[in-house]
Amino acid sequence: MKSKTIVIIPTYNESHNVSRLVDVVMDLEPEIDILFVDDGSPDGTADLIKNKIKEYPERVNIIEREGKQGLGTAYVRGFEYALEHDYDYVCEMDADFSHDPNDLPRLVEVVENGTADLAIGSRYSKGISIINWPLRRLILSYCANLYARIITGIPVKDTTAGFKCIHHKVLEAIDLKKIRSNGYAFQIEIHFRAWKAGFKLSEVSIIFKEREEGVSKMSKSIVREAIWRVWTLKLRSIFGKL
Repeated sequence: MKSKTIVIIPTYNESHNVSRLVDVVMDLEPEIDILFVDDGSPDGTADLIKNKIKEYPERVNIIEREGKQGLGTAYVRGFEYALEHDYDYVCEMDADFSHDPNDLPRLVEVVENGTADLAIGSRYSKGISIINWPLRRLILSYCANLYARIITGIPVKDTTAGFKCIHHKVLEAIDLKKIRSNGYAFQIEIHFRAWKAGFKLSEVSIIFKEREEGVSKMSKSIVREAIWRVWTLKLRSIFGKL
């Protein structure tokens, strides 16, 4: 029987993590399939994923792209794949174990039982639940989320969360081709578009851990995009051009 749920995991130089990540997700109940979207990782990430595809040919897949094309376009491509293959529930997750894959069933349950159309694995819904972040980064993230929430009005505390489960009807309703954000602003845009389309958002408290292997993808350009993108989204919604 085909799985109802798929988790989309963008990768770039995640060779230290992907094999172990597949093993953990494959053991979850109920079953969750995986789609990796790899942007030409030079460290052999794609080859390791292909080895895992041999182990789980019906449940693990990969889309390989040329060069670094960005987080947002990776997720959009993954969403398109999920809709093409008729998955009911579509999840997002990082490859570096900062998101605990064992929390995936909790997110799926919230959407499956109708509590929400989009369930967000939240670092801020019950205080601050982040481990091993330096104070400077914690302050930046918290203030960025507060800033985005005030400007856009999104009724969630973790607007930039990249750990979530989305009902397929949400992805069918929002025009994926109109999404322009490509960094962490992408997460804000998905939440904003879903909320504006009348879907219910809910936060599920998780514990977020700083990655153990590899290097963070955060950059100044990603921060700048997020700062300006929230204003674009707000103004477009006001003038009916979202």
